[in-house]
Amino acid sequence: MVKSTTKKRQKFSIKSIEKISNQKVIGYIDDLIRFLKKKVGSDKIISIILFGSNTYLNDTSKISDCDILVILSDDISDDQINSLEKYFFELEIKHELNIKPKNFLDSVLKIIEKSTGMYVSHFVTRKSYWLTKKFAKIFRVNRIFAYMFAPRNIVIKSMISSSIILLGEDLRYIDNEITITSFGMIKSILLNLIISIFSIGFGLFYKNNLKYELEAIKWSIKATNFYLFNDTCELNKTVKRFLKLSNQNKMLISFFKRFLYLRHHPNRRSFGHFFLTPINILKIHILGLSYKKLIKDKK
Repeated sequence: MVKSTTKKRQKFSIKSIEKISNQKVIGYIDDLIRFLKKKVGSDKIISIILFGSNTYLNDTSKISDCDILVILSDDISDDQINSLEKYFFELEIKHELNIKPKNFLDSVLKIIEKSTGMYVSHFVTRKSYWLTKKFAKIFRVNRIFAYMFAPRNIVIKSMISSSIILLGEDLRYIDNEITITSFGMIKSILLNLIISIFSIGFGLFYKNNLKYELEAIKWSIKATNFYLFNDTCELNKTVKRFLKLSNQNKMLISFFKRFLYLRHHPNRRSFGHFFLTPINILKIHILGLSYKKLIKDKK
């Protein structure tokens, strides 16, 4: 776990990139930073943060993207940010971290992903939005969606705990001001159930729907883990925690094994696993809520 800091002006160098094993990600980050320095100037770049699976040596899969948060100065306009995002998307395609929509359905899915933040590899925001924890502005997602369904505090704290500062200031100290509540877990249940049910519906006529199912499972695991333990670790280790809490429940063992397998073999679709996902998403969250209550009762 990466500890937050209270040093607001501490500077970091791009040497942090040495902690990353994925060569595609390294090339993408290198191009992104060089472009940013040229386009907006080094003085406008407040911080560049890598988070998610690429910060762990053994946690990436064939469906993993590259999660980067770029925090710029407050005098950067929305038009400039939109322009930067278009170029970042082209960079992702260049480094095989994203693909261009091939048809109308692909284009619709890209719009949905952009509105919800799912499978978006880059987020560009301003410093004031980050410091005031404005979720919809930080991740540039639909404000109504973020308010109703996004477990905002869990996402931000989980993101910070699995992050690497690539360049600029370390502003991760804002996690000290964020608390995780059971209400956030309820939002996590709703969001991931919606995604999993959406994935089932899409699976009837769209072969690439599996990534949405796997994303819903992954975030159910991550959200519940953070709710219980206030940290983030590799998915394999997190799954072992859950199995221990569930007293090695055989159905969960089978489900988690299939989940971890499909992350590395996304072409091996499993319809049995597919339709059990909403049920197991509920089980994961209920396990977390029950265990948290048990801890509180013991106190």
